[in-house]
Amino acid sequence: MEIPFTKLHGNGNDFVLIDEYEKMVIPDDMKAHFAALYCDRRFGIGADGILYLSKYATSGIRMRIFQPDESEAEMCGNGIRCLAKYAFDAGYIGETCTVETPAGEVGVALAYANEDFTATIRMPTPKFERRDIPATGDGEYRERIGEFDVYATNTGVPHAVILVDAVDSIDIAAAAPPIRHHASFLNGANVNFVQKTGDDSIRVRTFERGVEEETLSCGTGATACAVIVRKLGYMGDIVHVETQGGPLTIHFNDGVKMEGPAVTVFSGVISY
Repeated sequence: MEIPFTKLHGNGNDFVLIDEYEKMVIPDDMKAHFAALYCDRRFGIGADGILYLSKYATSGIRMRIFQPDESEAEMCGNGIRCLAKYAFDAGYIGETCTVETPAGEVGVALAYANEDFTATIRMPTPKFERRDIPATGDGEYRERIGEFDVYATNTGVPHAVILVDAVDSIDIAAAAPPIRHHASFLNGANVNFVQKTGDDSIRVRTFERGVEEETLSCGTGATACAVIVRKLGYMGDIVHVETQGGPLTIHFNDGVKMEGPAVTVFSGVISY
């Protein structure tokens, strides 16, 4: 049996995409285990997650993403850009589309400039919460955890945001796990360390839930950091975010939108 796949990345946040637009390829009860097998960077293809692409309604597509620990994430900003690029290249969608995710419907506008692909994602409305309780005041989404003041927001998935003087001074492998597993987050959280680098720019490093290590970029995490620095009054309606793998731009003038690239790396076939 052969299973076609495509490898893509958004700023180094990499994914293996399985095309189920016409028919199911991996049974639902095997999707999680498939992710554990093929996300492995030594014994598999290697990826931060497996994207499953299928049809949605009459003009959209559906995304499910399973991570190396076999968990299913509600949403993935970099993953949606990669999914949209693949679907556009395959002729499934036009220059705008709707992507259905467990976090809700997400609008996507995409474009090519020569060979460079860019997608702008209308992100879910941010929620400021801990313990899944909507917050109305500052203290309800800010909490002291260990040595850090931690801000909580949900941009499709739960995030912890910590403002620091220099992100490179943080031992993320040691500092992030106690926050990622803290009781304040019922389902765990991605942990982001953010440094102001200018009047409208920040630098971010993210430890991702489900991957259980730092990734080169996290779209929902970049958005979460931009949301927090804007809410605190540090920045305006456009925030430029530098991740380990490259830049993203977060826009607030019409909802919350994330703009960034996606790249197709290669295609192949799994034979067994």
